[in-house]
Amino acid sequence: MTIVVRTLAERIFDVIRERIVEGKLPVMEPVRQDALAAELGVSKIPLREALARLEHEGLLTSQANRGWFVRPMSSDQAEEIYLLRLATEPAAAAYACTKADDSDRQAAIKAFEVLDAAAKENLSDVAVRNREYHVSLVRPGKRLLTTQLVERLEVLAERYVIAHLEPAGRGDRAHMEHRDLLDAWLAGEADKVQSLLTQHIASTLDDLRAHFTASQTPG
Repeated sequence: MTIVVRTLAERIFDVIRERIVEGKLPVMEPVRQDALAAELGVSKIPLREALARLEHEGLLTSQANRGWFVRPMSSDQAEEIYLLRLATEPAAAAYACTKADDSDRQAAIKAFEVLDAAAKENLSDVAVRNREYHVSLVRPGKRLLTTQLVERLEVLAERYVIAHLEPAGRGDRAHMEHRDLLDAWLAGEADKVQSLLTQHIASTLDDLRAHFTASQTPG
């Protein structure tokens, strides 16, 4: 049995990341460190460690003598994130499905089931479960740098996943795409996995492009 010990800074990171993804921290306003430390019952040392990691992950930005700010979502960032995902994730998942063992396949099935449950009961949790599902399809390849890159891109994509799923019907489409992808992955059909995942990521990017175009249209 492996015992994973998470540091205080890691737990703070998760709490703040979740608030950023859910839009509960105002964009481009200073993160109120004193209030946040008091609310969480922590000192500023682990809080600042968590904030620095969130900056490294691309969710916060810092300004000299002013502290940290939540990065606004943007069409440019969405474009970059999803084009990088297209360049790495489909091929990585296709390779991983040929290397997966029974425990890997069970982990992927479990990740899909947890994502499916979140989509029905807790939309705010969907982004995290979506990341875990996608990473579960890549991790069995045992290519550490690739897995880390995919996971980091998934973290950055979480806010965009929520924006993408807001219109009615998108959740049902995502469910079917994830189900078809999982079936191909479990069957070890590498070419089909690469094709399906490419289509899935590309269609999400198309939806996000339309979302930002509409949000910039007057009236």
